[in-house]
Amino acid sequence: MNQYDSYKDSGVQWLGNVPSHWDVVKGKGLFIQMKRPIRNEDGVVTCFRDGQVTLRTNRRTDGFTNSLKEIGYQGVRIGDLVIHAMDAFAGAIGVAESDGKMSPVCGICVPRNNSVNQWYYCYLLRSMARDGFIKSLAKGIRERSTDFRYNDFKELYLPLPPLTEQTAIAAYLDAKVREIDRAIGGQQRMIELLKERKQIIIQHAVTRGLNPDAKLKKSGIDWIGDVPEHWEIKRIKNHFSIIGGNGFNLSLQGQSNGNIPFAKASDISAAGKILDSAVNYITQEVALQMKFNIIPENSLLMSKIGESMKKNRRAVNAVRCCIDNNCQALIPNNIDKIFMYYLWLVIDSSWFDNGGTIPSINNAELKNCRFPLPPLAEQTAIAAYLDVQTSKIDTAISKCEQILNLLQERKQIIINSVVTGKVKVV
Repeated sequence: MNQYDSYKDSGVQWLGNVPSHWDVVKGKGLFIQMKRPIRNEDGVVTCFRDGQVTLRTNRRTDGFTNSLKEIGYQGVRIGDLVIHAMDAFAGAIGVAESDGKMSPVCGICVPRNNSVNQWYYCYLLRSMARDGFIKSLAKGIRERSTDFRYNDFKELYLPLPPLTEQTAIAAYLDAKVREIDRAIGGQQRMIELLKERKQIIIQHAVTRGLNPDAKLKKSGIDWIGDVPEHWEIKRIKNHFSIIGGNGFNLSLQGQSNGNIPFAKASDISAAGKILDSAVNYITQEVALQMKFNIIPENSLLMSKIGESMKKNRRAVNAVRCCIDNNCQALIPNNIDKIFMYYLWLVIDSSWFDNGGTIPSINNAELKNCRFPLPPLAEQTAIAAYLDVQTSKIDTAISKCEQILNLLQERKQIIINSVVTGKVKVV
């Protein structure tokens, strides 16, 4: 791509050199903050982290924190530049596509004069957010966030290209971003299809086995359907003891001189299938002193939150460990009858049947969950077969994710290069 004929030092560290004919001005020289009264007909408009500023009803109607009294709400109009004070660091900056009313946490800005294109500055500010610049301005103590209000924005030095270039840059990026987003969407759909294929393969193997000619019987469980005649349907309580975790004492944070891993839900999630390490370690003496439950190896560790069980927050522990109170462990009563990795796969295939869909699960409910139980040799064979089959799909997913990351990086590089004048598109 082309560059401009000449450049000059912008005098702004994060911006570097800019085209010689561009100006650099403070945000307050470009935009003024608008405080409009609200109207009876105004619906609530939200500034989302993906940069869309639209009526809530255009996206979803639940999952929001609703104010009982709309104190300080302000009117917003199509074309306003909106900056979400608490979420700007994550990209919640955009140009309004709806009329309505917004929370006072949002700064509503309008161009000071007709030399400003708000869509160009939307791209510029979102690029600054993605590069971490806005987060670097954090003054507060909120983790992973920052308070970025109009008073902060107005003091920033920003590039000011001629209006024709601002408009051309915004139009170019609109087209380029659409093109890359289509490619990103294609990779995301491929990843979802591969994940669905993986689940189908796992589901079929753990409910039907590997013999296509096996005679079947009804399992009595909706998510399982028919199973081979010689398989059993068992309840968790018949084959496992369920042990809960312990509250993690912050004084143990960062300890590594012990030989017993203290696993949190995040450690279990990171482990994938086999947990053999954790962030924190404790000694046998500390475990006894604090009355921590020590989980024997070859148990199934899982989060207590039911939905998290579908997100790989479970693992078979290769070493004895302690777990925090957000986790629980299934300890087999007879290791000669249960291959624990097979049970891991059963959970991966669907959800234990407990008579209904539940967002979380306690020990009493878990004890009554039912699962298919083939002979041990078949469990081992199913696990070995699925290791081969799912590893192929995992490799394909990994390649798609790599392409996805490259596309997202390319998108950011193009936006950043164009809005700062490093690349010429006019």
